Amino acid sequence: MFRGSSYHTIDAKGRVNIPARFRELIRNNGGNGLVLSGPGLDEKGLVAYPYQNWETVEEKILQMAEKSSAMRRFRRIFIGESAECPMDRQGRILIPQSLRDYASLEKDIVLVGVLDHFEIWSLENWNDEKRKLHEEDMKDEEVSNEIARLGL
Repeated sequence: MFRGSSYHTIDAKGRVNIPARFRELIRNNGGNGLVLSGPGLDEKGLVAYPYQNWETVEEKILQMAEKSSAMRRFRRIFIGESAECPMDRQGRILIPQSLRDYASLEKDIVLVGVLDHFEIWSLENWNDEKRKLHEEDMKDEEVSNEIARLGL
């Protein structure tokens, strides 16, 4: 499972070094690369799935009925804007320019493990948005109850 956060710098060509602990998980889950996409909604980070885990995501999306135009748009963008990103010998991936633009990835970034995948955020967006939203969520009684049911 992907856990923890790693702080990195994306180079001028759009390459980012994947931490060794993540590289091992990637290789154990179907190959030597990742599929990246923007999750949509109001979040401005990227999701990064090892190939095998991405196949599971695609299967779930295929099984969903496309009852609403919003879900059709989500599917179109989430899958249509995704990109396969193989790792090079140095353990780096090249993030396509369109996804760098979407997530405002310019220099300082953070990779955040979230179990079956990880997220890639600009450090500025991570600090400004995610922590504030997390604080707000922790004040929400429904969220607190869900966490309590986990025994945490």
